[in-house]
Amino acid sequence: MTSLDAGPAARAAEKVDRNRLWQRLMAMARHGARPDGGVNRQAFSAEDAAARRELADWGAALGFGVHVDPVTNLFLRFGGSDPTAAPVVAGSHLDSQPMGGKFDGAFGVLAALEAVEAIAAAGVVTRRPIEVVAWVNEEGSRFAPGLTGSTAFVGAEPLDDLLAWRDPEGTTIGETLPAMRAATPMAAERPLGGTVAAYVEAHIEQGPRLEAADVPIGVVTGIQGMRWYRVEVAGEAAHAGTTPRSARRDALSAAVRIIAGLERLAADPEDVLRFTVGRVEVRPGSPNTVPDRVEFTIDMRHPDAAVLDSVGGRIAQVCDDLAGPCEATVVPLQSNAPTPFPEDMVAAITRAADIAGLAHLALPSGAGHDAKRLAEVCPTGMIFIPCAGGVSHHPSESATPDDVAAGARTLAAVLVDLANR
Repeated sequence: MTSLDAGPAARAAEKVDRNRLWQRLMAMARHGARPDGGVNRQAFSAEDAAARRELADWGAALGFGVHVDPVTNLFLRFGGSDPTAAPVVAGSHLDSQPMGGKFDGAFGVLAALEAVEAIAAAGVVTRRPIEVVAWVNEEGSRFAPGLTGSTAFVGAEPLDDLLAWRDPEGTTIGETLPAMRAATPMAAERPLGGTVAAYVEAHIEQGPRLEAADVPIGVVTGIQGMRWYRVEVAGEAAHAGTTPRSARRDALSAAVRIIAGLERLAADPEDVLRFTVGRVEVRPGSPNTVPDRVEFTIDMRHPDAAVLDSVGGRIAQVCDDLAGPCEATVVPLQSNAPTPFPEDMVAAITRAADIAGLAHLALPSGAGHDAKRLAEVCPTGMIFIPCAGGVSHHPSESATPDDVAAGARTLAAVLVDLANR
């Protein structure tokens, strides 16, 4: 691959308009706006459709081609000198959590739009076309498990299976598509998938490292692997006032011992391993009854599959050793392998940040993103910017105008590089 020509990349980065990008972010936040300052813009909702319409209008006004595919992923296409070349794609998602913030997902889409507008304003003509994408249902808050648009795009699951997913009210994704399609009448139809030269996704970090280091750009090395488990602890119910402790099979006491043991198992001096017990259910749940059953969940993440294998392989033994008079069963729920990004993509984003004059830090992503799916079919990378306190998926989620502009400047520079290869 050719090396980055800093001239066009630098010109594109300089044309990023901080105020324009911020105004679009605030305009997008009106769709599904909550009284507490957050956003409730769940996938395939009327709010989601309205947000997509505004994005399509912005793209059309700039002269970009507007397209939708059968699952209603939305694409804005900026032509290159070779329209037959595989495009470079950049974007993220517009749907939110029910108590979401203004930046998760939306920043990546609008940073991509701003980056491409800056490239055009700089008079830079790339060989490859560049496409801005808004993937559908990344969050999975309404239709679980999420990543629907990118999953369909890469062909990881049959489209008919994805369209049959139901929300809690019983509505299928397929039943929402006519309204979603009607929201962008100017969009031309395109088939699912296609060859992609490279994909870059900009996102808020959703963690505290960049803010703590006072660094504006995170160069993402990959997406952590994840393992989910459910632990079921079975004991025996008894009267809280009459049963001696020595005679009890207290499922909650056993669960507390097990959780403490698992915390010791997951201890990591480098603080890379993420271990979370996120939900505990106690039955029968009476204040004067010894619990006879406890279930709790484990969420474990690390960038190295060997670490996940090692720690995960010992969970059942720790549970058995500490269950005492009770019985513990470990049920694996989900396993996602780590997704390392290609060294060349990491290097390209690093060079782009240098060209934009921005300090940067290499770090993994602790959360999942559409980039994980795209990495199955093309070279993929991610750019992080700081978010206040590392808070995300909450109305208090916050980023600064300077940081969102820094992310877009880095993105503009790397898109010029990738689209000229």
